[in-house]
Amino acid sequence: MTTSISSRRAATLALLSLAIGSFGIGMTEFVVMGLLPQISADLLPGLTASDPEAAIAQTGWLITMYALGVVVGAPLIAGSVARFPRHRVMLCLALALTLGNALTVVLPTFELVAASRFLAGLPHGAYFGIGALVAADVLGPGSRAKGAAFVLTGLTLANVVGVPLGTFLGQQLGWRIAFVIVAAIFGLATLLIWAFVPAHVGDPARTLRAELSAFRIPQVWFALGVGAIGFGGFFAAYSYIAPVVTEVTGSPEWVVPIVLVLMGLGMTAGNLLGGHLADVDLKRTLLLGLVALIAVQIALALTASSIIAVGILVFAVGLVSAALSPTIQSRLMSVAGENQSIAAALNHSALNIGNALGAFLGGVVIARGLGFVAPIWVGVGLAAAGLVLAAVSYAVEARSSASVLAA
Repeated sequence: MTTSISSRRAATLALLSLAIGSFGIGMTEFVVMGLLPQISADLLPGLTASDPEAAIAQTGWLITMYALGVVVGAPLIAGSVARFPRHRVMLCLALALTLGNALTVVLPTFELVAASRFLAGLPHGAYFGIGALVAADVLGPGSRAKGAAFVLTGLTLANVVGVPLGTFLGQQLGWRIAFVIVAAIFGLATLLIWAFVPAHVGDPARTLRAELSAFRIPQVWFALGVGAIGFGGFFAAYSYIAPVVTEVTGSPEWVVPIVLVLMGLGMTAGNLLGGHLADVDLKRTLLLGLVALIAVQIALALTASSIIAVGILVFAVGLVSAALSPTIQSRLMSVAGENQSIAAALNHSALNIGNALGAFLGGVVIARGLGFVAPIWVGVGLAAAGLVLAAVSYAVEARSSASVLAA
């Protein structure tokens, strides 16, 4: 009995250690979006004075740089370290996240901060991919899905607590304080992983070349495309939600964290809903989820002058987009064959291509003088393109299955 209680306690501490790191990742990825006006005023003061919209659009590149770091780092790091002991890999990844975010705190210029955001993004995908495997080993075969989900709850909770709190403190005390908190969270995660995550052997047979064989599977590319383009629709709207609240609805800055809490609550509910619905019917959940994302973003664009409508629809956008995340993950895992570890990391690459694409295109339309609602319409277009790609993917799969049966 004592041994059983001790084992459960050890497993809980290990999972909590990993979840604290994922909380930090959720905060560092999304807190920039609520602080774009403050960051642009600090790092681009001249441009802010002459053209505030262009300054905010350029500051949006910080979101893009972080996302590009995830895209590059996820497959390369996850594939390269698959053969090493996983607990040591997780320790190194948490330390790298600590240092990358510490650089964001201290570097003085826009260009250097952009470089630090790229560096901070590199360990992101590998942390989640390898962390999910560690969590599965900690709890054993009977609770593997629960363990992986527990690690991801840190990311979800970051959007309810960490991002709004970081945004509020950044507005009051300067935007860098948000990244002081993020670096401290990663420092704590590093210590906890060192103390509580048990030894986990790697797989010596899984070389980078073996892991990258996933890219030879056509349906993997389709799944990555759906994640990158379709989910880019969400990021186009989310990346510039702060100026929508302050400039379009005319609300004061303190309303922005409240709107971000609503987004986070929607994402929390959507994550649970999407996991359930995808298990019931993956295809229908993916296709109808993209249709729903298009619909709620159209509604948001048409009613963006009303703060009440923005609050309601931001919750809806968060819910639908978060429901799509585990759905896209399930689709990618189902078509990746034996390459499950890199597939888990590649999902984060795909979603962060969407992050980079959405933030970049949203910044382009703002810089062209089309206003702060324009990125939401960009989001509608990207979600529609993702829907088309998903439909094509399933059509190709059905045709291939029919050809196999005919043969």
